[in-house]
Amino acid sequence: MKKSWWKLGMSAIISVSLLAACGTAEDDTAGEEPVVPDTEETETEEATEGATTLIMGTSADYPPYESIDLATGEIIGFDVDIAKYITEELGYELQIEDMDFDGLIPAMGAGRVDFVMAGMTPTEARQENADFSDIYFTAKNLIVSNEEDDISSVEDLEGLKVGVQLGSIQEGEAEDLAEEYGFEVVKLNRIPEIVQELLAGRIDAILMEDTVAAGHMGAQQQLTSFELEAEGEVGSAIAFPKGSDLVEPFNEKLNELIDSGKMEELVLKWFDAQE
Repeated sequence: MKKSWWKLGMSAIISVSLLAACGTAEDDTAGEEPVVPDTEETETEEATEGATTLIMGTSADYPPYESIDLATGEIIGFDVDIAKYITEELGYELQIEDMDFDGLIPAMGAGRVDFVMAGMTPTEARQENADFSDIYFTAKNLIVSNEEDDISSVEDLEGLKVGVQLGSIQEGEAEDLAEEYGFEVVKLNRIPEIVQELLAGRIDAILMEDTVAAGHMGAQQQLTSFELEAEGEVGSAIAFPKGSDLVEPFNEKLNELIDSGKMEELVLKWFDAQE
C-alpha cells in the first residue's frame, strides 16, 4: 500500500511539473508566429539518413556479366558494377538475389526484386511484362562447338542438338533457326551446365553470346565458333516492373556513366579479361 501511495504522489508531482513546463513554453512564445517545418527538407533528410534497399535479380552464371567469385562467394561482374554505381549515386543500398534466368521477370512481377540485370535484351515479349532502360551494351551471338566436329555454318547444324540457356534471347533465336535449318534445341538453366553437355558430347553446339563464350573458349582450347548474323533486338538493358518510377533516374545515371567514360572502363575491365 505504501508503494501505491508513493506512486500516486510522484505522478501528481510529475503532472504538475509538466503543466508548468507547458505554460512556460506558451508564455515564452506568446505573440510570435509559429515555426512551420520545411516538410520537403525534412523528408529529404529522412530519406538520406535511412537509405532504402533495392533488390536486384540476376542469374549469376553468365560471366563476365555476373558470376560467383569462388574465393569469396560474392556475386561479381559487369552488371554488378553498373548496378552498384547507379544505386550508390541514387542513395540506395543494393542487395543481389541469384536465380535461374527464366525466373527473373516472374520474380520481378511478383515483387520479389525491384529490377533485373542479367545481360537481358528488351525483346517485344519481355516488354509486355516489364519496362526497360536504355541499351547499355551490345554483343554478338556465336555458335560454339568442338573443333573436331567441323561445324562452320548454320547449315552444318542440320540433324544436330544445339544447347541454349532457358529464357534467354538465344533460346528464341535458336528456335527460329531450328525451323529453317532442322536441328534440335536443347534448353538448360545454366551456362556452365550447357558447356559441360557440349564437352561430354551430349549436345553438338551452343548458341551463346560472344562475351560469355570467350571465357569458356579460353579455358577449353578444343572449342571453336562462328558468328551469327544479327536479327531482331540486340543489346542489354535493365528491366523494371511495369510503370516503375526507377526507370527515369536509372536512365539518367546510366547515361552519365556512358558519357563520363566510366562505362568504357568497365567494358575493358570485364570483357578484355575474357579474351
